[in-house]
Amino acid sequence: MTTFANSTLTPALRPTFYFIGVTTAQSSIMKVFPQWARHLGLGDVDIKGIDFPPHAPAAAYRETVHFLKHDPLSVGALVTTHKIDLYAACRDLFDEIDDFALLMGETSCLSKRGGKFICHAKDQITSGLALDGFLPPQHFATTGAEVFSMGAGGSTIALTLHLMQRERGNNRPSKVIVSNRSQHRLDEIERIHRELDLGIDCEYVVTETPEQNDAVLRRLSPGALVINATGLGKDAPGSPLSDAAIFPPQAIAWDLNYRGKLVFLDQARRQQQERAMQVEDGWTYFIYGWTRVIAEVFDIGIPTGGPAFDTICRIAAEAGKPA
Repeated sequence: MTTFANSTLTPALRPTFYFIGVTTAQSSIMKVFPQWARHLGLGDVDIKGIDFPPHAPAAAYRETVHFLKHDPLSVGALVTTHKIDLYAACRDLFDEIDDFALLMGETSCLSKRGGKFICHAKDQITSGLALDGFLPPQHFATTGAEVFSMGAGGSTIALTLHLMQRERGNNRPSKVIVSNRSQHRLDEIERIHRELDLGIDCEYVVTETPEQNDAVLRRLSPGALVINATGLGKDAPGSPLSDAAIFPPQAIAWDLNYRGKLVFLDQARRQQQERAMQVEDGWTYFIYGWTRVIAEVFDIGIPTGGPAFDTICRIAAEAGKPA
């Protein structure tokens, strides 16, 4: 694993795919990717992690992106946690930027094609696949419930755009509420929502403490979708909610994380039976996130459903799903 603070990026000796994150060595992908590579026929490829603390200096992102762009055997990268900060620091280094990345001001995928270094945002696709995989049919049409996403980063931008798109007809949330500890990120997501004008009522709330998120939770309708998109539990300890938080009846609680000390998930599970809740972790989000980026970087087709996708899921579970 390469860490900016104490080592130097060195030219790859074989085709190498990078994972830019916070605690990459702990990710299941380090065990899963070699198995997927064999299954997908990717050949003699390697995966390496590059760790930065959240909101690392722009110079650190630029050094890494410059290296990836110019190193011949570095084939591309998946980006988590740093999607917005890396994009902001390195936008001028990309030869092409896809439409989603331009709209959302973030990148989750870096690839090379035809001599060009390309920046992609895949989260609207991957979060949509994950959400539609576990949401009950016509959930919002039948409940009239809200979405409350804690954390105003790229994941929340992507998943709210997916749920708000007009193509969903009346199966859209009655309201979208986004909370964050600082105003800046909320201003950015509000700008994107306002620019697209999708006709859904949105609210943006600064919540500096878990208790302030608890207060938002108390005013949600039965069946509300409540999302931990903060990174707490994986990138940093804790939960955006306090242990006194009360979920709405029939709520769907989704933690975008699948590893770490998942306090938010534990809080939801303690109320699952009494409140008739559905509780989901981030495992399928992990699978869709990685397979969409692998498909882009290696220019191959990877299914998103059916028996072939089930095989990919089984390989991942056997290789690296946490107990």
